[in-house]
Amino acid sequence: MTRVAYTENDIGLVARMMRAEAEGEGKLGMLMVGNVIVNRLKADCLDFRDLRSIRDVIYQVQGGNYSFEAVQKGNLFYSPARGVEKDLAKKVLKYWRQHPSQYALWYFNPYAECPPTWYNQPFTGKYKQHCYYEPIANTCEGAYRY
Repeated sequence: MTRVAYTENDIGLVARMMRAEAEGEGKLGMLMVGNVIVNRLKADCLDFRDLRSIRDVIYQVQGGNYSFEAVQKGNLFYSPARGVEKDLAKKVLKYWRQHPSQYALWYFNPYAECPPTWYNQPFTGKYKQHCYYEPIANTCEGAYRY
């Protein structure tokens, strides 16, 4: 059983985004970013209502900007995915979840200590440079579905 439906193109998109956002954090850091992508697709709530595909998640625009900075600024995002990144993408699309990204819908690198909330959502933990945040309980049940 996979967490979300996906295509070969989706594998490449997730792989490229994972690399662009977290290559310096190794395989585990890239998996955590990938997990947030999948969580946003599963959530169907808050800022992520009506996202129906991996492509919708990756290219979502909020407040006039892409949700993922790498889409508008990242040269890495526009380079072809490598085999190891595609393998990681398949893993996260099929089943992978781990704290602190397990239920997270947001992450960012503050270049400082992680704030206790991000857009009023609670901090769940940090991995290397990225802080992860999940929705307040009872505000987004979809984020907590497998």
